[in-house]
Amino acid sequence: MPQSLAKVYLHVVFSTKNRNPVISEEIRPNAQAYFVKVGAGLGSFTEEIFIMPDHIHWLCTLPRTISIADLVKNVKISSSIKYKEIIHRDFEWQKGYGAFSVSQSKLETVKKYIQNQQKHHQKIDFQTEYRRFLEEYRIEFEEKYVWD
Repeated sequence: MPQSLAKVYLHVVFSTKNRNPVISEEIRPNAQAYFVKVGAGLGSFTEEIFIMPDHIHWLCTLPRTISIADLVKNVKISSSIKYKEIIHRDFEWQKGYGAFSVSQSKLETVKKYIQNQQKHHQKIDFQTEYRRFLEEYRIEFEEKYVWD
């Protein structure tokens, strides 16, 4: 029987609803661990993750049997339910997300970028960072539909 094989890396980025800074440094390790667990349950391996107070960077593999939309939808739903328990009962992620392909040759660069989020965001806010990703990946967007 022939095998179907794939190794697709994604850098997934999205914010909390209205970019509310609700994920504290104290909660961050547990929040990240839960996110990794949910991803693994869907067949996604986490290469790197960092949750800022108002957004997440998740470098992961895309399972061969699930779409990007379903992967992101499922981790957002499950983590929202959990974060309502551990963070705040009104916790929500934004409706949208960005998913960017990462080549094997750029994997370490993206990992380091994600690991340095706290330092990086001393100089640049999330919205500016996200716009830069959209421009770098040449994704056309309308500003009024990017944020919620």
